[in-house]
Amino acid sequence: MAATQQEQEFGSDPTACRDTGHYKHEYNEGFVDKWDELIDWESRAKSEGDFFIDLLRERGAKKVLDVATGTGFHSVRLIEAGFEVVSCDGSPEMLAKAFENGRQRGHIVRTVQVDWRWLNRDVHGHYDAIICLGNSFTHLFSENDRRKALAEFYATLKHDGVLILDQRNYDAILDVGYSSKHTYYYCGDNISVYPEHVDDGLARFKYDFPDKSTYYLNMFPLRKDYVRRLLGEVGFQHIETYGDFQETYREAEPDFFVHVAEKSYREDLE
Repeated sequence: MAATQQEQEFGSDPTACRDTGHYKHEYNEGFVDKWDELIDWESRAKSEGDFFIDLLRERGAKKVLDVATGTGFHSVRLIEAGFEVVSCDGSPEMLAKAFENGRQRGHIVRTVQVDWRWLNRDVHGHYDAIICLGNSFTHLFSENDRRKALAEFYATLKHDGVLILDQRNYDAILDVGYSSKHTYYYCGDNISVYPEHVDDGLARFKYDFPDKSTYYLNMFPLRKDYVRRLLGEVGFQHIETYGDFQETYREAEPDFFVHVAEKSYREDLE
């Protein structure tokens, strides 16, 4: 039987559910089983091309920590491109799915269940790069949580490491209204994704699948410049932001922003 909103346990008032840790209940087994249908690995690989692979290679990265692996799409792509990857997620259901997806493609995905706020407690060593993709950072609902997570990312990177973090274009959603071409991120056919509720502290997205099953995600609508400011305040030296993988864009047009934050000390920025 298809999972319902109630089975995801948002409580009597779903728009009041604004807790960082709640995502673990949102990604239940039913929703996780649908996630690859939403993404469509083959179509998504074509749409984003080698954007992330090229960014990492340009910076000489070899050892990568995927802190929001989900069902493993980017981890597997990076493994196949020759990177050494460790795959993390807070959802055990997602990690199990990522491991199985990797196994089906002939890879052993090294998985670790983590809470970003205590990343260094569970993940040891330093990495050339961290990727935090799939709009995952917006599961953090408090500024303290966001700052703590970014500080953990920063500490886990080598001295010249890079963090690649993406987010929905919440500026456009809040200021203009929602529209999505579903060109790059959610490439599955006949799947409806739209925000059922939006205010300054919550974007509640509804996911309708062809089999009539419905799921929801509650996320914090992060503004682009706010994220860039936090990255700088945590210590990242140079931050570039792409709109749907393009260096130049009109602010309201991209579905997603990708922030590339470099840790390496830049004297020219003084």
